[in-house]
Amino acid sequence: MNQFTFESKQKNILIGFMVLGLLCLGLNFAFFDDSLHTRFWSNFLHNSVFFTGIAFISLFTLTAFTTAYSGWHTVLKRVWEAYALFLIPGLVLIGILIVGLWGHFHHLYHWADAEEVAKDTIMDGKSGFLNKSWYTFGTLIIVGGWIFFATKIRALSLKEDEEGTSDYKLHKKIRIWSAVFLPIAGFSSAAIIWQWVMSVDAHWYSTMFAWYATCSWFVAAIALTILTLVYLKSKGYFPNVTDEHMHDLGKYMFAFSIAWTYLWFSQYMLIWYANNGEETIYFRTRLDHYSVLFYGNLILNFVLPFLILMRNDTKRKYGTLIFTSILVLFGHWWDFFQMIKPGVLHTAQEALSHGADAHGAEGGHAVEFMMGFTIPGFLEIGIFLGFLAGFLFFVLNRLEKASLEPKNDPYLAESIHHHV
Repeated sequence: MNQFTFESKQKNILIGFMVLGLLCLGLNFAFFDDSLHTRFWSNFLHNSVFFTGIAFISLFTLTAFTTAYSGWHTVLKRVWEAYALFLIPGLVLIGILIVGLWGHFHHLYHWADAEEVAKDTIMDGKSGFLNKSWYTFGTLIIVGGWIFFATKIRALSLKEDEEGTSDYKLHKKIRIWSAVFLPIAGFSSAAIIWQWVMSVDAHWYSTMFAWYATCSWFVAAIALTILTLVYLKSKGYFPNVTDEHMHDLGKYMFAFSIAWTYLWFSQYMLIWYANNGEETIYFRTRLDHYSVLFYGNLILNFVLPFLILMRNDTKRKYGTLIFTSILVLFGHWWDFFQMIKPGVLHTAQEALSHGADAHGAEGGHAVEFMMGFTIPGFLEIGIFLGFLAGFLFFVLNRLEKASLEPKNDPYLAESIHHHV
């Protein structure tokens, strides 16, 4: 079947999970939080960035493959086109964070407090980049630009279905737009990752961080792609997506789990070995107070995927792929959790300490166990499932709008007969 039908049963299940996510957010805000609602806002930031990033990296992957004259992915490219369009609701989600920034509804970023910045030499030196205006207009311009490319490439792809010709003019246009997007995406994604994620630890920086976070997005996107395709194939869709395509997706998940680990180790080893206090404290804090997050991250995202996917045949077995994809998707959600939560908690505790309400902390990081910060709690899992359901609801809705098979793509025959 080449035309997807978004059934009411599927909608109801996803809406149910979205309601669960909203309920968990509401409980978070009302009953399980400090006076700054730090847990609520950090969960909102965490999931918004995670799923918006999956949308971005899906567009980046699609354009990279197109520019490289790749053909194997053609039968499944409509999934990535649909993922990429989630940038539109993603911008709305980040927009809520921007409103919260200007309205002083949250204290996610230490640099947002002008008085504190004036007292801090390091933050004052970064204030030309770390400020509300850059965060706001940088986000709007950069993500708005990504949306422009996502919708443009999608429109050309759908037009190719209707008006494809033997000279492939439309496909050549897609390739041109893809090639233009890649360098823009490379530079802009780094800047936005520094703003959204790295700056929650305002004193810390790493020249490898953008690579690290982007690689985490990529592996998560591949895992979610596998799960989406397996489900849709079970419903009779994507008949031309074969074990060969799933094997390639499994290889990407395996290879980039190792690449992620290389970046993880390089960032940790180089910064730790340099013993630069401004940089080393990022890892010292996580080792001392968030050891479950720190070591769990490595186990979930390297040790287990490496051991499971190392055998060639495991990348062709749907059961193994499903299990590993769930593990990896959750693992990289966990990765962003440990990138964001410690820095956000530290900022909130400093703000609260001025009002003599710091959960027993006098500035600095908490050493006691704190659900939702030291480790994800049931509320965090519920919020994750709600955001995931919202993402899938949007994606399935987009898939319903066009043929699942790009019938006039010049690489379709190559993709159908793909063999490795």
